[in-house]
Amino acid sequence: MHIVLSGYFGFHNTGDEAILYSMIEQLKRIQPNIRITALSNDPLHTSTTYDIESVNRWSLPAIFRVIKSADGVISGGGSLLQDATGPRSIIYYTSVINIARLLKKPVFVYSQGMGPIEKRFGKLLTTFTLNHVDRLTVRDEDSKKLLESMNIRHDIDIVPDPVLGMKVPEEPSKWLLEQQIDEPIVAISVRPWKTEKYLDKIADAADRLRTDGYTILFVPMHGEGDEKSSKEVLKRMREEAFILPADCTIQEKLKVVSESELLIGMRLHSLIFAAVSAVPFIPLSYDPKIASFAALYDVGPIFHVEHDTWDGDLLYQEVKNIEENRERIMKNSQQLTETYQSQTERTAAEALEAFSS
Repeated sequence: MHIVLSGYFGFHNTGDEAILYSMIEQLKRIQPNIRITALSNDPLHTSTTYDIESVNRWSLPAIFRVIKSADGVISGGGSLLQDATGPRSIIYYTSVINIARLLKKPVFVYSQGMGPIEKRFGKLLTTFTLNHVDRLTVRDEDSKKLLESMNIRHDIDIVPDPVLGMKVPEEPSKWLLEQQIDEPIVAISVRPWKTEKYLDKIADAADRLRTDGYTILFVPMHGEGDEKSSKEVLKRMREEAFILPADCTIQEKLKVVSESELLIGMRLHSLIFAAVSAVPFIPLSYDPKIASFAALYDVGPIFHVEHDTWDGDLLYQEVKNIEENRERIMKNSQQLTETYQSQTERTAAEALEAFSS
């Protein structure tokens, strides 16, 4: 069987690379001899990193050629169909789906987070396209509600993000060993955003936690942009902190998060890394997908980076609250993750079934 994967791959975003890694692992676990080709912004990196085939996602002839030779297309996961960053994302990903339809190839929409979709054009294009796929799965209730409001006639199933199926590496983090950190770690994941008020609040809370004896470790999930935001918080701090190198592997970042006492995170997949590791997390929201994921683990409160309803002291106090309830939170997280992991395996199996019928 030959499957084409379409997503935000090859941009060196840890979250999306973790999605690709997870889907490959889950599909190969069921069908070891499966042939997989990813549409990538960096085909050489994708091929060498994941031991699959890859073609340039911007080459229309290459896309037509590989889809024509395949048994089907998986679109996802991640937040592909959204216009918050402009119309190009919806145009691109629906175009790949519609090329598959033109070539009479089945399409499985795989655990996508939908929206926001504000523009009428984006809604029309999304509705037309998704009403003609073979299987439609989303990763949260909010995504399902959005599609239902857009007159999607297709059955919509909610399935976990494939990254919830990842396993924490057994090998220790070489980077952590080299730092010789002997204090409990609070990991922090931040990203660039249109306001910078949240940076001061995080810095304030981080200083308080450092005074309490925690090591503060920033984990950039998306290259230089997240690394720069981490440095911006560090500039605002009085105390010292570490920044994990942005080019660390997916596995190393997951391992570092797993060895932390707690994670404070903006990036969705930093929160997912924490959940997989049964590490308590505090969500810093900039997008509805953060609150949607937090709801899966009954986590609150949500600190929105654009709101003035919280400050560094409230963030610090939430860490103290988690300290008091740590065992209960970890047990609940572990039980939920075990359930979600079995569901990720089922989703991969259902995708393969869609292409073999």
